[in-house]
Amino acid sequence: MKVVLDTNVLISSIFFSGPPLQILKAWRKADVQFVMSPEIIEEYLRVSRVLADQFPSVEINPILTLIITHSEIVQPQVLDRQICQDPDDDKFLACALSSDTKIIISGDKHLLKLKEHCGITILTPRAFLDQFLQQ
Repeated sequence: MKVVLDTNVLISSIFFSGPPLQILKAWRKADVQFVMSPEIIEEYLRVSRVLADQFPSVEINPILTLIITHSEIVQPQVLDRQICQDPDDDKFLACALSSDTKIIISGDKHLLKLKEHCGITILTPRAFLDQFLQQ
């Protein structure tokens, strides 16, 4: 199952525990496939650099490199209009639309407020786990 991860979910999966970490573990077992675009990767790297300074014991670069290397990377389609209240969040929708990915996992209030767009469901990490990964 292909998913697009909002930056807050991916970074939380690396630095913290809880549902985002469970999603990362599901990716490691190949239960989910991450899809990203160059713009999303750039944001992941930018945010991780900030947190790496706050958590120097976490070696973020090898982890991110591994995740990016083993993810599907797509060129996002250009959206004909702004969709999210925060235009920075549109990159996640564009990525999902370009890759025929039906799920975005996010903790961002602007994305979650949409709930759905063009057949793409936007879920919190907990909701994703409950709906798709519970044994």
